[in-house]
Amino acid sequence: MSQRGLGLRRSIRLVRRHKLLFGIAVLLGLAGGGAYVTFDPPSVTGTALVLLSENGQAVQNGAIAASQNEPNPYMGTQELIAKSSPVLLGALPQVRPVVSIAELSSAIGIGSPTPYLISVSAKEKTASDAAATANAVAKSYISYVASASSPGGRVQAQLLQPAASNTATGRLKQLVNYALYGVAGGLFGALIGTGLAVTASRRDRRLRERDAIANSIGIPVLASFAVGHPSNAGEWTRLLEDYKPGALYALQLRTAIRQLEMAAAEVTSDRGNGRWSVTVLSLASDRRALALGPQLAAFAAAQGIPTALVVGPQQDAAVTAPLRNACAATPASPENLGHLRLIVSDEDVDVQRDAALAVVVAVVDGRNPQVPATMRTTATLLGVSAGAATADQLARVAISAVSNDREITGILVADPDSDDTTTGRLPQLGRRAVRRMSTRVTGIMTEIRR
Repeated sequence: MSQRGLGLRRSIRLVRRHKLLFGIAVLLGLAGGGAYVTFDPPSVTGTALVLLSENGQAVQNGAIAASQNEPNPYMGTQELIAKSSPVLLGALPQVRPVVSIAELSSAIGIGSPTPYLISVSAKEKTASDAAATANAVAKSYISYVASASSPGGRVQAQLLQPAASNTATGRLKQLVNYALYGVAGGLFGALIGTGLAVTASRRDRRLRERDAIANSIGIPVLASFAVGHPSNAGEWTRLLEDYKPGALYALQLRTAIRQLEMAAAEVTSDRGNGRWSVTVLSLASDRRALALGPQLAAFAAAQGIPTALVVGPQQDAAVTAPLRNACAATPASPENLGHLRLIVSDEDVDVQRDAALAVVVAVVDGRNPQVPATMRTTATLLGVSAGAATADQLARVAISAVSNDREITGILVADPDSDDTTTGRLPQLGRRAVRRMSTRVTGIMTEIRR
């Protein structure tokens, strides 16, 4: 991977390249946010109001506190009583869910918003539980201060406003919490997924851009086009019978065929018979690249060129087995193949008696590539999918081809990356520059001064 700066557009490309990893991270984030709300939901508060009756002591204490701008000691005492152990013990049977007195004390809040008014607030997981707890404590307080055991004397009090249990509001708030925490978890997962995608791309040594593929072994890309992904003999037959590339890919295939024909004219002296051939080498681990040779042959036949598609001995026969079966079987409608002949042979036979072009399919192992003993061709192409092979693997295949006395003429790229803006066109270094002969200059007078 190149060391270019990581911008927004490049980050988006990396996320699209590793969309499965990114999607898993986002889903985990959403699930984490939902699980957090489920197992630890935000607390809901329920508040009950208790109205105290006025008495002489309360009025006197309130007047003194108001004149000195100090807290009302009478209301402070009532607040302490409302949260005392006797009051909480009396409320425990009606509290939901069942809790200890210490847990109830931490969940209860007592206040006096106005003189002679006590507020009892309770925080619970649901609105109904919060209302039940607040009302239970408020009723226990009213009962306690009206009894003879009250430390401040008997005080008449009444429940002015019970805590409301609004189930609809509680559910709406719960849904809102689910949405908020789910979105927060999804965003956190998206950040994690982006980081994982960037890290995975930096560690990924597979080549995706056409320029990177071409520069890895110093051979230009002749064409790059989308390929089919047949998995059985029937799908291979349909691909060979009805292959129609788009306008852009058709133009690239025309250009590649023209360049291969010109290359064949340079390497063979028997060009007058109008016959030429090409071997398409691909890796066994790169299943998509297997369709490059068959689609090239099908396109050439569709242009009226008598073409033979040859599937011979393979280093990894399991990869080409469906294609081999499709070529060995007699098609239901031979006319659908037109100028295309399908040949399966484990021997080096002359297949170009009736064909102007022979396309040979060869699959090699990426770790220990050995070019199979197929027929000799006038050109050899390396087929590779974008993001399917490393530079080391391509170099191994190139070395194996040279060892087999096969020089790789060009590269065919299958399923090019939609974000790839490169072309893979290298400078034409193969042509030898014609040395200019020295010329003798005459008709010029020279003079030597001494």
